[in-house]
Amino acid sequence: MKLSVVILNYNVRYFLELCLQSVEAALIDIPSEIIVIDNNSKDDSCMMVKEKFPSVVVIENTSNIGFSKANNQAIKVAKGAYVCILNPDTVVPEDGFIKVLDFAETKSNLGIIGCRLVDGAGKFLPESKRNIPVVSIAIKKILGSSKYYYANHVSDHGVGKVDVLVGAFMLIKREVYNLLGGFDEEYFMYGGDIDLSYKSLKSGYDNYYYGDVSVIHYKGESTRKDEVYLRRFYGAMQIFYNKHFKKNSLFDFLIYLGIKWMVLFNSAHKITPKKPSISLLLSKDPDQKLVEKLNPVIASSFDEVRAGSEVIFDAAGTSFKSIIDHMQFFSEQQCLFKIQPKNRSYIIGSSSTDSKGEVIQF
Repeated sequence: MKLSVVILNYNVRYFLELCLQSVEAALIDIPSEIIVIDNNSKDDSCMMVKEKFPSVVVIENTSNIGFSKANNQAIKVAKGAYVCILNPDTVVPEDGFIKVLDFAETKSNLGIIGCRLVDGAGKFLPESKRNIPVVSIAIKKILGSSKYYYANHVSDHGVGKVDVLVGAFMLIKREVYNLLGGFDEEYFMYGGDIDLSYKSLKSGYDNYYYGDVSVIHYKGESTRKDEVYLRRFYGAMQIFYNKHFKKNSLFDFLIYLGIKWMVLFNSAHKITPKKPSISLLLSKDPDQKLVEKLNPVIASSFDEVRAGSEVIFDAAGTSFKSIIDHMQFFSEQQCLFKIQPKNRSYIIGSSSTDSKGEVIQF
């Protein structure tokens, strides 16, 4: 078997369904398996997967054991020569895995491969490629300067070696993953991807950013961060520094100040979602319930998209690759985008360029 796609789910049933539709479409010509591991979701995620995606392997945990431990658990049963760690709030193009695997086969000292992540507005997420967050870089990041935090030596659409990749999409040989010991389970939610990337580098492997493949990630860094998130994220950074570097009291103090500053900044800069100038539904066979609920203009081609439009893509008649490509193309025109999964009565998208994804049922 060539590839095992591992998706950790926790209470995001609708995002997971859209993700699985895209993943299945991208695996048609690849000997592969999909493993969904669920951390005790309270919605009907597991039932949905079993009913609508019967070929998917489902692992149901009875508690939320966190990101690192759950992924390690799933990869223990994986059979692929490669594994791809994938977030459930992603959308993958049909040629995504094939391109990344073909690239992987050209590298003799491969560690981890990441790809170009875009948010729900089609805009590039800079955390797709990062440098090692040594103390000096991390302090500048906390104080608001990201110049050295991100791997800017490789262009957004480029291909090249980078230090750190993001856990929303990480492809690695299963053998290498096991040699590295997988994710460090001391990291509960954040930081495990940074730690695994660093372990890969320290073990002599090369990590690569592959910007020729773009994947939607609805909950990227454009999402407003609350104090709970900040404490968890910077708590993970403290674990990272205590593990790999000397303890730094100045860094600990700046983390405290950084959290307080970010909480105040976010509360003072709430963004009100803008109203689109027009809602366009790109569909050859429009869903009448959707039409009745949202009253969009039925568009026959992308030529009708204008700046400020809300574009609703019908995945039943448009490939995921085309959706992702057009989201990126129109992103600079301040458009908003939503996707209707194939034959489903809901849409997923963002109501602003600075919000996480949302679900609208009809």
